[in-house]
Amino acid sequence: MINSEEKRPTWDEYFLMIAKLAATRSTCLAFPVGAVIVKDRQVLATGYNGSPSGTVHCTAQGFCYPGLGTCRESGEIPSRAIHAEANAIAQAAKHGISTQGASIYVTLEPCISCLKLIISSGIKEVFYEADFNSGTKAMLRDSFLETGIIKYKKIYLSEEMASHAALFLLNPILIDLR
Repeated sequence: MINSEEKRPTWDEYFLMIAKLAATRSTCLAFPVGAVIVKDRQVLATGYNGSPSGTVHCTAQGFCYPGLGTCRESGEIPSRAIHAEANAIAQAAKHGISTQGASIYVTLEPCISCLKLIISSGIKEVFYEADFNSGTKAMLRDSFLETGIIKYKKIYLSEEMASHAALFLLNPILIDLR
């Protein structure tokens, strides 16, 4: 049980919850991922997986292309989705917001393409909840980490904190008059 002093989430928990909330906007049926870019404890931009703005969503047509039961059925055809990290970086750029020296919180570890984009955009730290890269992709990721150009940290959201946060989502206001 969370005691009264532990009711506030840590900064990592707070930003991870925002990323998880952003993921609820995802239109990607295979990987509903959310991301939030943060600098000096302030949110700069958010993003989620989905097809490009103005195009039909996978949720409307069924996976990346009509008639598919899974994304894997598309074979050699590339995914239509823009990843959450890329969307967050694009939103920052669209609005003239610098990501230099920022951190990014993501619900799924960035793929190698997004990691390269994150590094090139000047983001210095990646906080993620679930693992994604393995094998040669993990080796390439680790080579970037070894240079010190980017830092990685896996973080978790406890069930207790998620349940506590859900109270705020489900109720207009919580008043504790103790």
